[in-house]
Amino acid sequence: MKNLLLILITSFSVTVSTSQVKAYSGNSNYSSDVICNIKNGKVYKKNSNYSSDILCKISGNKIYEKNSNYSSDILFNIKDGKVYKGNSNYTSDILMNIKDGKVYKENSNYSSDIILNIKDGKVYDGNSNYSSDVLFTIDTMVSIEEFVTIYYVFNYVY
Repeated sequence: MKNLLLILITSFSVTVSTSQVKAYSGNSNYSSDVICNIKNGKVYKKNSNYSSDILCKISGNKIYEKNSNYSSDILFNIKDGKVYKGNSNYTSDILMNIKDGKVYKENSNYSSDIILNIKDGKVYDGNSNYSSDVLFTIDTMVSIEEFVTIYYVFNYVY
């Protein structure tokens, strides 16, 4: 019985550690429409898993450019749902506020400042819920850091 439990736990941990997140353009779920994929904290271009195709890397609550570990290459610092520019923690450097499935401009919580609406893996433009306003689709639950990297790739890479 102990051996069976150990096998199940080991199998589950291997599955979790090798899981991959994919983000698709619009409402699609076709492999040809993959914007990026995330595996082991590294965000790759489209369907690639090559180190030369790493767009950014997640380490803790920070997102780094490409595969860097240098503090000068920090793109975003995330704390309490707030996304800061670079390695900053200053209120004036808040780029967006993520709360209750909504992404707000800067440090706002006003409905007029909603940039994105996130629902059931779909990311809508503004406060919309219309299928024609889906910007991208994520195939599984993601952390805030993973979401920010996908949004970064969607916005600035393609």
